[in-house]
Amino acid sequence: MSRLVNPLREKLAKGEPVVGTFVSLPSPPFVQILAGCGFDFLIVDGEHGPIGPETAQAMITATAVAPCVPLARVAWNLPWLAKPLLDAGALGIVFPLIRSAADARAAVAACRYAPSGERGWGPFYAPSRWGLGPFAYSGSADAAILTILLIEHVDAVRAIDAIAATPGVDVAVIAPYDLSTSLGKPGAFDDPEFLAAVAEAERGIRAAGVVLGGLAATAERANALIDRGYRFLCLAYDVLLIETAIRGLLAGVRRAPGPA
Repeated sequence: MSRLVNPLREKLAKGEPVVGTFVSLPSPPFVQILAGCGFDFLIVDGEHGPIGPETAQAMITATAVAPCVPLARVAWNLPWLAKPLLDAGALGIVFPLIRSAADARAAVAACRYAPSGERGWGPFYAPSRWGLGPFAYSGSADAAILTILLIEHVDAVRAIDAIAATPGVDVAVIAPYDLSTSLGKPGAFDDPEFLAAVAEAERGIRAAGVVLGGLAATAERANALIDRGYRFLCLAYDVLLIETAIRGLLAGVRRAPGPA
């Protein structure tokens, strides 16, 4: 291979739905297990997980056991937060709390080398993760790496047309928890104001031809979103998946002594 190829980008270009989850537990072995389960992508969560750059690099590397694309979420929309994760081999960055077209432009620039962006040259580890030399990697990275925006504030909904039309934006994910909170109605996912905000965000994202993404806690919800045109599906997050599995297991165990 003489250039960097992002299998996730290729699937999305064909209109195929892709599924993944956020990983907030700072554990490369756990990432290895999740990658082997069949996820299309995993997002190393540097926003809400206690994950430093060293652990993030090990987690990104741990996805190599399977055809699972490593992505990473930064704590804020700053190029110096994205840079080490890209240099570790992440093939996309998830940027939180995008609220304007200026925010979107900054996110795109963080994922691209000069002169079109602000990413400094220093691919010491990412090339070997993908079987390339440093200049083969850096020469094709801009076209391969995904810029993923979280639409999770009412300001983003109001500016959705300008945000989604920003050149270089690949995926826009509607994040219900923060969006409902920004409306002053945390968790009120059936509230008419929240539903109207989601519909407006969906409209703007579709109109711009950007991949529409969302969060689904169940397979049924994921399938419903796919039927509505969503193609980038985050299946809850690691802690919720673990809690759901464990609580379901414990609920099925009889904790009273049976008949003698």
